[in-house]
Amino acid sequence: MRKLKFALFVILLCGISGHSQGFLKAENAKIVDEQGNNILLRGIGLGGFMLQEGYMLKVPFSGQQYIFKEHVEQLVGKEKTTTFYNAWRKKHMQKRDVDSLKKWGFNSIRLPLHYNLFTLPVNEEPVKGENTWLEEGFRLTDSLLSWCKANKMYLILDMHAAPGGQGHDLNISDRDPSQPALWESQENQNKLTALWQKIAQRYKDETWVAAYDLINEPNWTFEEGKNKNGIEDVDNKALRQLLVKLTKAVREVDENHIIIIEGNGWGNNYKGMLPPWDDNMVLSFHKYWNYNNLESIQQFLDYRKQYNIPIWLGESGENSNVWFKDAIALMEKNNIGWCWWPLKKLGFNNPLEIQVNPGYQLLLDYWSGSGDKPGQAEAFQALMQLAENTKIENCIVHYDVIDAMIRQPQSQQAIPFKINRLENELMIQAADYDLGTDGIAYHDTVSANYHISTGKERQSWNLGRTYRNDGVDIFRDNDGLIYVGDLQAEEWLKYTINVKEAGDYKLSLKVSSESDSGLISVNVNQLETSSFKILENSQGWNWTPPQQVKLNSGINTIKLQIEQGGFNLESLKISK
Repeated sequence: MRKLKFALFVILLCGISGHSQGFLKAENAKIVDEQGNNILLRGIGLGGFMLQEGYMLKVPFSGQQYIFKEHVEQLVGKEKTTTFYNAWRKKHMQKRDVDSLKKWGFNSIRLPLHYNLFTLPVNEEPVKGENTWLEEGFRLTDSLLSWCKANKMYLILDMHAAPGGQGHDLNISDRDPSQPALWESQENQNKLTALWQKIAQRYKDETWVAAYDLINEPNWTFEEGKNKNGIEDVDNKALRQLLVKLTKAVREVDENHIIIIEGNGWGNNYKGMLPPWDDNMVLSFHKYWNYNNLESIQQFLDYRKQYNIPIWLGESGENSNVWFKDAIALMEKNNIGWCWWPLKKLGFNNPLEIQVNPGYQLLLDYWSGSGDKPGQAEAFQALMQLAENTKIENCIVHYDVIDAMIRQPQSQQAIPFKINRLENELMIQAADYDLGTDGIAYHDTVSANYHISTGKERQSWNLGRTYRNDGVDIFRDNDGLIYVGDLQAEEWLKYTINVKEAGDYKLSLKVSSESDSGLISVNVNQLETSSFKILENSQGWNWTPPQQVKLNSGINTIKLQIEQGGFNLESLKISK
């Protein structure tokens, strides 16, 4: 009997250990799990959660969080400002967010930390040189980690705002330029070192914590006469020394977790920083607004080969769906994990869009000088509603962005944006063309921003900056009507519909135009069937005379090809 019990115990123990989750580690230029399986991180960054940047809030003034907070305090006072921030952080990230990310196909989250949620600034310490520990940052991290564990997703801890701030790009780290920066203060460096050791001590046994990203985007020159953001530095000795010090502090309490390092010049300048100094280290780089070709990442591929170290695209985004798809496809083809920025903000080119409530718009108008100052109660209500709007159920979900990141890098197929079933009559909003990349679901003359590579002005792909993140120019009028505009010759839109019964149908388009220059040709199932001449009409929206189209039973595609532009398109109507 004892032998049987022992055997059952061994079987149970083996079963438990066989299903346990081990630490990720760097091994032979790959990130692997405890069984040695290659792990490709597909992640999202939580910008705006612990650390707000002004552009995410659409503010017209300098973008540091502390400046936004000062403006809020001037309107509602310190006590109500604290209430707003408590609500913001409670509602901005919840379990439902993480559940959704898992469902959509992500396997990791990068959490940007603000040091002041974990410890006091050096100039506010009651005892000089000591560290007062705050519980809020750890509590928020613990909650997020619990939701990641429930979904078997990895969490990467990223020091986004270091004590004093790590660069001249002030918004990134909420830096106050009137105070000593991280690189100008030994006290700030000591506090950062102590903080990382405290974090490592707390999470050393957490296997779903994937890595510690020690300093986000350092951008500070250490060499006289060079670009202030460190992109031209060739030594970077001070940065390497601090990263080595931080690594040592972590390793004193935690031998298990991956250490992630970032170069100078917003993470990409590694001159003088290599070779690596730890066996479990990953080299991160950031990528924005440049071409998605092999040349754009070659230096990091070379580092990976030369130093046998994994590389990871730790931050990217803020572009169009075409750019997202191409960049992610490039990463995955070269076995490089990636993390997009951000999950949500007040803007359309991310998975979740926080909606601007009317009260908050009044605050923006006041701050920009185009509106009256609101009363305290009115301003507080607007801010609390903004916090409420950060909840995922109150956000606009941009499925086109998610599709561009997860499905499109693996597929050249267009799929319906919405289900279009035709029995007797079907109305399709023009902006609801198929999901897919440029050349597959649509074509537009400008589909991404490459200004870093071109050296030209930033390119705006969707001129209306609403509804979808493709190159198609989608606008919303004052009454909320959504339409496609700025149509130019050779651009096109494709729609997939499911037809109940084959036969002849009538197709009409709802358009507006101030000239007689518009012309559209219609292709059904890759065959040209008819065309529409768009006539001038100054009375607003009107339906074109119907054209006959022949549709098959089942799946059909309708392609609207712009032969001559100069008009707007709101919807399609198909009827018997």
